[in-house]
Amino acid sequence: MILRKHILTVCVMLMAACSSCMKWDYGDEPEKFDVTGPGLFISNEGNFQYGNATLSYYNPATCEVQNEVFLRANGMKLGDVAQSLCMHDNRLWIVVNNSHVIFAVDTRTFRETGRIENLPSPRYICFLNDDKAYVSQLWNNRIIIVDPKRYEITGSIEVPGMAAESGSTEQMVLFGKYLYCSCWSYQNRIIRIDTETDRVVDDMVLGIQPKSLVLDRNGKLWCMTDGGYFGSPYGYENPALFRIDAATFTVERKFEFPLTSSPRGLCLTNAGDMLYWLNDDVWRMEVTAEALPSTPFLSSRNTIYYGMAVNPDNGEVYVADAIDYRQQGMVYRYSPDGKLIDEFYVGITPNSFCFKNR
Repeated sequence: MILRKHILTVCVMLMAACSSCMKWDYGDEPEKFDVTGPGLFISNEGNFQYGNATLSYYNPATCEVQNEVFLRANGMKLGDVAQSLCMHDNRLWIVVNNSHVIFAVDTRTFRETGRIENLPSPRYICFLNDDKAYVSQLWNNRIIIVDPKRYEITGSIEVPGMAAESGSTEQMVLFGKYLYCSCWSYQNRIIRIDTETDRVVDDMVLGIQPKSLVLDRNGKLWCMTDGGYFGSPYGYENPALFRIDAATFTVERKFEFPLTSSPRGLCLTNAGDMLYWLNDDVWRMEVTAEALPSTPFLSSRNTIYYGMAVNPDNGEVYVADAIDYRQQGMVYRYSPDGKLIDEFYVGITPNSFCFKNR
């Protein structure tokens, strides 16, 4: 899966000169929605260069799923490669990587309320406040600064020591006035940004390709490196999970995985006391643990687990199954003790989850 990701991202770079912004087609009659109460949004990446990314919505109370809700509500397709989701200001923000756009969507009607366009290659968005957000990028050495209220790019932060065309910034976490960001594809660092000055003030070398990044209840950053892949020009090493003290920006502990492992999708419970990740199976570990678990929380279904999230209200675990990256994917819903509650079809290559509470 790591190799697949790099093949896709190399294609992004090679085709950048000939690809253009997505042409939004408003040809279909919009459908009216009025959804209230708790729910779950699922972004489905689709296939690179096919423009078949979609958005799904699931009601946990009724176990009903609605697919293609962005298309149905707006009369246009979402775009090419839906990378990530984020909730802010009672709106869902959808980062569509290869269409160079971020959509803001009303969580009741699924209608677009605005968009930020002409982003180089957006991956994740992190809100500092209602007027300012950072957007990480692939194949770029800048983090883009945007104004969410005006849907405008207002500036950028250049990462020192990172090549302009082969840079990569990925997941972001706020702690006090500092933002921490993993530098992933063909990179090896976490950077620390002063959000008052919009400058990189420190960095830390971890290992090959730091990707997932979360902050626990004790003020500890957890970062997972994927170790690269066999034959990578950047190198290939054991993946690892690092515990970092955010205040002092120092590594406290390193948990190493076997070389052939592919750990990914690190996430936390709402209480910040339990880590979850994917590595063929679904694994979990208390943040106070001193060793990696020896048995998985959920065993593999001999398929491709691709994304995961934990419901902040009740601790239920949702796991996305890409199956074969070509057909509709599945989502499995488990209780906190690992019992299957529900399973349902979504779109092609489900990846990111975002919960709404009203």
